[in-house]
Amino acid sequence: MQNDLKYKIRNWSEYNRSLIQRGSITVWIDEKAIKNWFSSYHTCLPGRPATYSDEAILMILILREVYGRSLRSLQGFIRSLFTIMKLDLPVPSYSQISRRAKLLHKRLNRLTQGKKARHIIFDSTGLKVYGEGEWKVKVHGKSKRRTWRKFHIGIDAETQDILCCELTGNNKGDAEIAEKMVEKLPCKVKSARGDGAYDASRFRKKVHAKGGVCIVPPPRDATYKGTADKGWEKERDDAIAAINGFGGDEVGRRLWKVCSGYYERSLVETAMFRIKRMFGCRLKARSLGSQKTECMCKCMIINKMNKLGMPRFEWIFEAT
Repeated sequence: MQNDLKYKIRNWSEYNRSLIQRGSITVWIDEKAIKNWFSSYHTCLPGRPATYSDEAILMILILREVYGRSLRSLQGFIRSLFTIMKLDLPVPSYSQISRRAKLLHKRLNRLTQGKKARHIIFDSTGLKVYGEGEWKVKVHGKSKRRTWRKFHIGIDAETQDILCCELTGNNKGDAEIAEKMVEKLPCKVKSARGDGAYDASRFRKKVHAKGGVCIVPPPRDATYKGTADKGWEKERDDAIAAINGFGGDEVGRRLWKVCSGYYERSLVETAMFRIKRMFGCRLKARSLGSQKTECMCKCMIINKMNKLGMPRFEWIFEAT
């Protein structure tokens, strides 16, 4: 007889209701955006001030991502909603929405509120801008016009909310961007997890300055430096020493990952899967500014869905 370790969800009825509620249009209609539909913000620059507030444009863009509308059909979708809700409000044209999306990401302060210290997990993935489909590439090979963006996120290990995100070109390193995201976080960091791509001195130093521990696997050929001072170098030396203490081979690395809690990094891969599953692997916008706004909207949607309800599970043993 063999025992298998599995997990079982304990709040199916509650979680099922939250999944149903995600499709409700009332969840995504922001009352604050309706009350502040018209803009009172003035740039003190030449030209006519904006008619619609940032909250209004953000709500419209979030509805676009949730229901998968094009910009033109989005205009008709919002207009029909307001007719049903008996709201006497004008609807911005699709060209206005497109123009405002290019700079909206600069005015969005942060994805979540609160300054509580958090355990953060970082990862990145590629999102296609334009190019042929996978079948054409498989049969005829890729062309020069195949372009991708690199999407970086940092999630809270406890709530699985996305705390920070960044969209860059595909030539940017993971540790370089994660360092900047850590710098912008309003909260302290208890720990930061990432794969081997985040084993960079500047990233480790930034996490340590925020008060956290960096749980990143060192390279297989990493050298133990014997640093005596407490700091990010000592943390890296301790990881190398622990791996060597477990045998220094692949089994030793796996044991270190289990003991250090590194395997919680799979939560960020789950978050990436959810983003691609819900919104696809392709960016709708063409300009970088609009693409950044689009990615921030996707992250806000994920955080909103998390608040509606998440599965709670516990590990159990089953005899097989």
